[in-house]
Amino acid sequence: MSQQNKSDKISIVLGLGISGVNAAKLLKSKGKEVLVIENNSSKKLQEISNELKEVGIDVILMGKPLSINNFTPWLEKISSVTVSPGIPWDHKALNSLRKKNITIKGETELAWEDLKHIPSIGVTGTNGKTTVTNMLNHSLKLNDLHTEMGGNIGQALSQIAFDFRQKKHHDLNWLIIELSSYQIESSPSITPKIGIWTTFTPDHLERHKDTENYFKIKKSLLERSSTRIYNSDDEYLYKKRNELPEGIWVGINNKSSYSHQPKFWVDEKGFIFENNTQLFNTSILNLPGKHNIQNLLLVTAAMRELGLEHGSIEKSLSSFEGLPHRLEYLGKKDFIQIYNDSKATNYESSITGIKAVPYPSILIAGGEKKKGDTSTWIQEIKQSTKGVILFGKSANSLRVLIKKSDYKGVIIVKDTLDQIVNLSMEIALKVKANSVLLSPACASYDQYRNYEERGDHFKYLVKKLINSEEVYSIES
Repeated sequence: MSQQNKSDKISIVLGLGISGVNAAKLLKSKGKEVLVIENNSSKKLQEISNELKEVGIDVILMGKPLSINNFTPWLEKISSVTVSPGIPWDHKALNSLRKKNITIKGETELAWEDLKHIPSIGVTGTNGKTTVTNMLNHSLKLNDLHTEMGGNIGQALSQIAFDFRQKKHHDLNWLIIELSSYQIESSPSITPKIGIWTTFTPDHLERHKDTENYFKIKKSLLERSSTRIYNSDDEYLYKKRNELPEGIWVGINNKSSYSHQPKFWVDEKGFIFENNTQLFNTSILNLPGKHNIQNLLLVTAAMRELGLEHGSIEKSLSSFEGLPHRLEYLGKKDFIQIYNDSKATNYESSITGIKAVPYPSILIAGGEKKKGDTSTWIQEIKQSTKGVILFGKSANSLRVLIKKSDYKGVIIVKDTLDQIVNLSMEIALKVKANSVLLSPACASYDQYRNYEERGDHFKYLVKKLINSEEVYSIES
């Protein structure tokens, strides 16, 4: 730390990712003396470190695991420690700091202190939350509302708070915040006007230990929301409805299909109803899959809560085109449709993708395997695909599991996507599949920085494939 500020209190930020960088800038804008501690070290991190140092923020790149010893030189001076979402909330080092009565807060919580006066919609769920967040933001903007979207998607919430302090946002009507379980558990003061829970399936169990704990974390956001919106078609949420705070339920079936009738539902002709009032047809949405109709209902319910007329909602939603890397249609080659679903980083999300694309398909999956039950995923593979090509760190272990299920399709293991895209076309033609789908069901960190980089690589390879003059043989 600089000599002239040696006696000052220090605000420490853990992590030099997007959240950590923006949290550090936000604290600096409040006149705090800031130190960022990052347990990794690389050329890219060094560049980020140098940029922060230029604006008066000190950075230490440790290149070793985080421990309480890293804080020893500043223990008497620490005013607070802000934690990036990627660092476990119950990390031993954080628990040691808590015992010394040092304030620990999440990056999202830090930002909330500056943004809590702005009405907000908090969106959580194992799958679907990114689509719902984007769909809401798109539609509210088209209804002349000034919105900002952030949190677990796009910009960190601390970036929005920093921009607000720099007078870049003067008249925000709504904040739309996507919140992961990591962000929720580290931000207990966030209280949205509207909370939306899209889906629930076991995920992140390597961090949250068990399904019930994961559920309680998600549930806590809805408990703090003034209005709650739930998905009746999610089996786990519907089963737990008596344990959840009262709210608005939506479902893609006729209301008579539910013992607990949803407020928003869909009739046999595809018309959305609010109680008994017909609103508009689900055909306005140009996205594949029943799960996207569920997303449409959740967004419609939220917009009706904001007082928007159904005609305005229909018009704004009809122009929503979906998201990169989530069932993103990339085009055709030899009449076979190709989809990029790189955002499917868990089994349930991959199941949704497999169900949505034209049957039968060739599935491309693999990466860094997460904890979770693979049985339902493998069952969907058996029902909907004629071939599976596996890659990355978990390829061989997934191959063993699929083979044990007596799968009748082709199973091939390769190291990287570069070896797979052209091969997938050959197999699709041979077995008469109608689509090729990248839906990994795994994290990307074994080969890529994130699912976006993985998806972009796949898109690049598919573009080369589609533009090539090569004709694929269907001979074995």
